[in-house]
Amino acid sequence: MIKTMLATLLLALSLSLHAATTLEQFKFDTQRQTDDFRELLGQMRCLVCQNESLAASNADLAQDLREELYEQVASGKSKQDVIDFMVARYGDFVLYKPPLRPSTYLIWFGPILLFVIGAVVLARILRRQTSLPEPTLSEEDRKRAEALLESTDSDTQSS
Repeated sequence: MIKTMLATLLLALSLSLHAATTLEQFKFDTQRQTDDFRELLGQMRCLVCQNESLAASNADLAQDLREELYEQVASGKSKQDVIDFMVARYGDFVLYKPPLRPSTYLIWFGPILLFVIGAVVLARILRRQTSLPEPTLSEEDRKRAEALLESTDSDTQSS
């Protein structure tokens, strides 16, 4: 158990060191370019991993996208110019926080819509269950149940 945890910890550390090493290979003329590059890497999503930023992803496509970002920033383009280029090329999905526009409404409001639909369905199910009539026993079933209860009571009293 401890060996497994240690191996997992070492793997996680080596992956984070690998990501840090890949970012150190990019050299810029100014500190502003370096800061812009790092900020853009955090704002962009890996198109393969989909749940990792370009800075954290180890996918080959992420490395290609990092190099493309590097070339854009090193050539002196502004952050907004780089973002516009990436969105034009890969769509709003490349951004972690896509802009609010009709084409991204589903991304922004889809989870809320699913929650509301689930709450309405749950409320209807619960309301339907509480509005069901109590099951009624026929007189014959009631007498049989009373007889069973009496026989159970007499069995427990005699023992």
